[in-house]
Amino acid sequence: MLQDIPISQPRFTIITPNKNGERFLDQTIRSVLAQRNDGVDLEYIVLDGTSTDGSMKIIERYRNLIDVVISEPDQGPAAAINKGLRLARGEILAWLNADDVYHPNTLTRVLKVMDANPKAALCFGSCRIIDEQDREIRRPITRFKELFFPLSSRFTIQSINYISQPAMFFRRSALEQAGPLREDMKAAFDYDLTLRLWRHGGAVQAPGAPLADFRWHQSSISGSHFQTQFREELQAAARDAGHLAPQTLIHHGVRWGIVSIYTLMSLI
Repeated sequence: MLQDIPISQPRFTIITPNKNGERFLDQTIRSVLAQRNDGVDLEYIVLDGTSTDGSMKIIERYRNLIDVVISEPDQGPAAAINKGLRLARGEILAWLNADDVYHPNTLTRVLKVMDANPKAALCFGSCRIIDEQDREIRRPITRFKELFFPLSSRFTIQSINYISQPAMFFRRSALEQAGPLREDMKAAFDYDLTLRLWRHGGAVQAPGAPLADFRWHQSSISGSHFQTQFREELQAAARDAGHLAPQTLIHHGVRWGIVSIYTLMSLI
């Protein structure tokens, strides 16, 4: 009688949700696959929401290097990511949207920090904002977020969201306790998850150079739905801290300031 051969658990699972993202998808995929050059044990899942552009041609180009490829209708990015999280076998999980990119050695750096802090639920680091031509933009926003890194705590993250999703990684064990992404949220489901993960071990920072680049453009969620994003972030903070908690009141003031700045920038 044949015995089942145990399948070793990869250290990382990275998920890329995509819907008609051919413009930047190739660069995103290559930035993930390049992490294996450092010997990182990586499972890569790409979920396509039945794109009508050339996305699948790009994905098929790397098909033998991607562990799981699924192309089927979904109910939006949060639902697609949840699907990937259910399939994921890795110890440390993350998703990278189809217009964002990892920097070289990112997963190696994250693994070193997570192994040194085995109780931490999540790890985060710096994240540049880039435009459609890969040029860094909005540096003051990036520097403003980084000011909170030394003050990182549950109180601080409830008061303001200073963690950029492309540069956030979390343990499977923490996700199992926190639960999946909220699929009823349009733009701030990542921040909502961050708050819930924080309850199960806190966070640790990966110091040094940026881990990832977040691409800002008019069709991105932050580009076209930033008012919805910051409204949902306030609601998430209120659920986590309490509607009358000092953190929520601080977040309320921060929200209006940031929305005003983003509104002015959108007019430039």
